[in-house]
Amino acid sequence: MVSGAHLAAFAALTFLMVVVPGPSVLFTISRALTVGRRDALLTVVGNSVGVYTQVVAVAFGLGALVTTSAAVFTAIKVAGAVYLVYLGVQAVRHRRKLTDAMAAKVHATPGRVLTVLRDGFVVGFANPKSIVFLAALLPQFVDADIPQSVPAQMLVLGLCLPAIALATDSAWALVAGTARAWFARSPRRLELIGGTGGLVMIGLGTTVAFTGRGD
Repeated sequence: MVSGAHLAAFAALTFLMVVVPGPSVLFTISRALTVGRRDALLTVVGNSVGVYTQVVAVAFGLGALVTTSAAVFTAIKVAGAVYLVYLGVQAVRHRRKLTDAMAAKVHATPGRVLTVLRDGFVVGFANPKSIVFLAALLPQFVDADIPQSVPAQMLVLGLCLPAIALATDSAWALVAGTARAWFARSPRRLELIGGTGGLVMIGLGTTVAFTGRGD
């Protein structure tokens, strides 16, 4: 259904797009530094699911709508930006609790896992970088001569994005989580990184809010 050449070419372009740090990578690093590797890795999983939801949306028509409608693009972008700012404010407000959490070694409950996955999903789905990438390039790698299979081709090709993002973002999470261990040796360091991570998320949300469509 999808030629090997098309799959390889799209995977290569996807890798180049993913390795350049964007909202998902910066959000993952912030989560790793503020709440640790476990939550950062869960965030990566949720983010990958959110990104693949974009693939599904593009395959069934949202891609064309996003590229032609400034209102739809803005709505998706603003939703993601507001959520990032909210998470950043929460991280700054609760930065002193990081020391207590580290000392107590509190284990997350299943509900907490779902919350972290949800956070990653929202950021992944509202990521303007990936939705524009998918909307602009994904249709170019399908065989338009078989129109009834175009959505299926997009769904197969689109697997490249969450798969590559899962691998590379997990690496970022592990590296940042290791750095967090150094900050954990001092309560002041931990409070500093908690506040800084929150400010990064707020700044990221603000940046996303002012990201244009590039047209």
